[in-house]
Amino acid sequence: MADALTHHGYIQIDPINVCGRMHDHILRNRVAGYREGDLLRFLHEPGTGRRTAFEHHLPTTGILVALEAEAWPHLIAAMRARTRRAGAWSGRLTPREAELAKPILEALAERGPLGSDAVDDPRPGRRAWGAATLVKATLQKLFFHGRVLISRREGGRRLYDLPERVLPATVLALPEAAPEETARWEALLKLRQRRLTALKRTELAAVVDRVRPVRIEGVAGVFYVLREDEEYLATATEVTVAPRLLAPLDPLIYDRSLTRRLWGFDYTWEVYTPPAKRRRGYYALPLLAGAELAGHVDPKADRKGGRLEVVGREARRGHAGAATAATRELAGFLGLRV
Repeated sequence: MADALTHHGYIQIDPINVCGRMHDHILRNRVAGYREGDLLRFLHEPGTGRRTAFEHHLPTTGILVALEAEAWPHLIAAMRARTRRAGAWSGRLTPREAELAKPILEALAERGPLGSDAVDDPRPGRRAWGAATLVKATLQKLFFHGRVLISRREGGRRLYDLPERVLPATVLALPEAAPEETARWEALLKLRQRRLTALKRTELAAVVDRVRPVRIEGVAGVFYVLREDEEYLATATEVTVAPRLLAPLDPLIYDRSLTRRLWGFDYTWEVYTPPAKRRRGYYALPLLAGAELAGHVDPKADRKGGRLEVVGREARRGHAGAATAATRELAGFLGLRV
């Protein structure tokens, strides 16, 4: 698990569970013997000072990810900036929230990991995603500001604690990274995540000593890889692997423009697309067959019935068998029958 996190820089976390969660789909294709929930078990191993990774948001986005502990100095500036700007989700505390933050932090200090029952306060929160109560909205902002961290999860419920009881003291004592250091870290994170990607001019300037340019026959533009990945490109041959269904936001296909130009596969994750406008389905998973993106399967897990239902499926000519095999493989991972 630690090796996969180091290799990719971060793993995106998403709570939607139609046929397994995003992070589990990403890692099951990369970590031998991976089981559902293994990432969160790895992140939230109990015991002060033992954690090597944690959950937080990428500095310039609202994306929740698993990060190595060494990422902490690069998050500090973004966390501080959020405390100064307006925003119902991650911005500065409102007067009501600031008043409530004190008893919440006192309760955490006294009682340890707590959720939205940290204090008894029935007041509703401002309209913000996932924050129906004032306590929940306040905890969410305190998390964005780095004043609390996710200690563990019970089902889909977050339990927060003070940072010093989640991350080692040596990590929290690290000084805030300089802006140029964080810019380099973010560019390297992008390369570690995608392995092959286009870079903005500022990103390239930050990592020019670590990358090699790559041109792909028939594909316009210049792309970049980490120098340590160059040897794999030089010796790569087509490898026969079992067909697999990929996560909707899998690093392999995260750059939609590159996915479209390289594989001729125009894919959109349609969870937030109105039903009438969906092309593939609510949680359609791309089909990787050999070196091709050959279609998709839209599965839905019936946990009570013990079955993996196929809501929709589309495969290029000659790849119907691959779609079937990949679906069965996913069913096996979930402990379901097709």
